[in-house]
Amino acid sequence: MPTHDIIVAGAGHNSLITAAYAARCGFNVGIVEAQETIGGDTATEELTQPGFRHDSCSTAHNLIQASPTVKDDELELFDTYGLEYIRPDPVVTIPFDDGTSITMWRDRERTAEEFAKFSEADAQAYLDLLDDYAEIAPYYTRARYSPPSEGTIPEMLAEAPDGDKWVRRSLESPLDILERRFEHPKTRAFLAWLAFMTIKPINRPGGGLRAFSLTYGRQKNSWVLPKGGSAALPEALEACLLDHGATVYTDQPVVEFLVEDGTAVGVKSADGTIYRSTEAVVSTVHVTDLVDMIPAADLPEAFIDGVESWKPGLSMFAAHYAAAQPPRYRTEEGDLESVAMGTVGSVENLLDATVAFEKGEIHLEDPFILSLCPSVADDTRAPEGKHTYKLVGVFPYDKADGPETWDERKESVADALLDHLRTYAPNFTDDVIIDSYVESPLDLERRNPHNYRGSCHGGDYTPDQYDDRRPAAGFSDYHGPVDGLYLTGACTHPGGSVSGAPGRNCATVLLEDLGPGLEGGIAGK
Repeated sequence: MPTHDIIVAGAGHNSLITAAYAARCGFNVGIVEAQETIGGDTATEELTQPGFRHDSCSTAHNLIQASPTVKDDELELFDTYGLEYIRPDPVVTIPFDDGTSITMWRDRERTAEEFAKFSEADAQAYLDLLDDYAEIAPYYTRARYSPPSEGTIPEMLAEAPDGDKWVRRSLESPLDILERRFEHPKTRAFLAWLAFMTIKPINRPGGGLRAFSLTYGRQKNSWVLPKGGSAALPEALEACLLDHGATVYTDQPVVEFLVEDGTAVGVKSADGTIYRSTEAVVSTVHVTDLVDMIPAADLPEAFIDGVESWKPGLSMFAAHYAAAQPPRYRTEEGDLESVAMGTVGSVENLLDATVAFEKGEIHLEDPFILSLCPSVADDTRAPEGKHTYKLVGVFPYDKADGPETWDERKESVADALLDHLRTYAPNFTDDVIIDSYVESPLDLERRNPHNYRGSCHGGDYTPDQYDDRRPAAGFSDYHGPVDGLYLTGACTHPGGSVSGAPGRNCATVLLEDLGPGLEGGIAGK
């Protein structure tokens, strides 16, 4: 029976970050992972053909650039374990049906010139948006990289200069912000597309800061790529863990959390193996599954109630391609190769897509697309001269005719997205495509149970499951529903995407409880 000081259930990037801080404190850590490889939604796999390394879920590592884990290299992931980030230029381009386009470049003044093609006022408004957010960014970052018990997001924003104004902005929708600050439909559409990148409706109140933060982050850092693929992050974390005596058990799905006298003491895997802990258990299991893995008698009613009302949010669709050349997007200045590209058409079209989603309909008339070709900037991802390419859409898991019909429909939906892409990249013809691999929202859930109902961002950010109410009211401080159990991952504050915030925050609480504090994990042994 393997026994460790700390058992961690799941090996996504957040749980690995928690584990790494603990291991650097000297705790004997065991990580129990369901898949054959680590990483969760930060995985890179040969989905099409050998040599083509596809990011099966996340590609951009933008949010984590604000994390002290990365910014200050607290775990020595760069200096010791080889993690390397690439910052492409251009950052992203969005072409429009009439042949015009807006491209974000690393140079903010050059990006503003793109806005000036449509409105001189909007060019200045863009620079003002970046400067305005720069004043609040440290406060918002602190709120995200702190347990809510130290202060909610509104409380921390209120401490900033003009804090009341920023609290009010945070309670608006991204669309409210953009409509007030920008006048031209195309500049609004470009920024609305960026604000949609955490896959949350742009007209929903409570997400107003996304109109600032997602644009600011990409303008400052680019469309950040880990060299070699998204898996480079968990691979560096694993190297750190192994260097500090941790053990990683793969192909071991956790089916039960062991509770004795009201305290979590370990986990049991599908083959019956018991992994015991002497100090703590950390879970990154999705909360909708977690409630079925703990004896009902040990679960507080408040936690059960919170999970029963869990909202998955918007679900995703992905088509991966091995290609002989990258898409080349039409712009006024000529054909452009870019790691990231988007189609949005208009703000109204993006809103129509959200309405269709809520009705269980697949919106294929001028669909939203996130288009990614990381091999344009990172030649380690494909054989020489070849490319990996991904098309991402947002479509309902619960289609009107049921999620099970996705298996019959997904190839035709991928073809429709590809046809739409070719409106803007006519070079990407059938003879360019070497192979493909398509995943519907149902497939994404099959791949990783944490992608509950096709949501890769840890569920919705409605007021009842955001900030100090995530994953449920009374359980936002990373302590689980039983003693000795800690929670991390996208279901916890501040939510999904590759931010590392849930992992570092959980480590803060865990190590404070166990004695060394996070400083011990940073200092290492």
